[in-house]
Amino acid sequence: MMNHTTLPDTAQRVAQLLDALGHDQRIVMLPETGKTSAEAAAGLGCSVAEIAKSIVFRRLHDDAAVMVVASGSNRVDESKVAAIVGALGKADARFVKEKIGYAIGGVCPIGHVEKTVMLIDQDLMQYPHVWAAAGHPHAVFRLTPAQLTAMTGAPVADVALRA
Repeated sequence: MMNHTTLPDTAQRVAQLLDALGHDQRIVMLPETGKTSAEAAAGLGCSVAEIAKSIVFRRLHDDAAVMVVASGSNRVDESKVAAIVGALGKADARFVKEKIGYAIGGVCPIGHVEKTVMLIDQDLMQYPHVWAAAGHPHAVFRLTPAQLTAMTGAPVADVALRA
């Protein structure tokens, strides 16, 4: 059992979820913010592409949160995502906090307050490990792409904007 008491509240909640899932990697607190993929990668000494960033949209027909867990080096192609899940709109900070339960900059792929429609970027599948936000801008955790798909139950799809 990890010591979660030194973590911020939202990261403690993620740590408890990870424990419950039997995940063996501890949450890492970055000294600098991990709000952007580049900042997180610099703090971890990995490539930007190995950061599993969570991008949230609002599905227009039912106001559901749609989360794309994308490779940090990719821009998400909104039209590709919309073709899979339906027409999308922007999700502001209040919507993300309300529907997902985390503040932007620390949005974790698990532990959402409402059922979230999710897709995982196929480009993440090529890495032995990726890093995802753990509920706080400074908190991240390491996992394999297979663990990411198992934890979220999300399908893997081509969601990246290609030049």
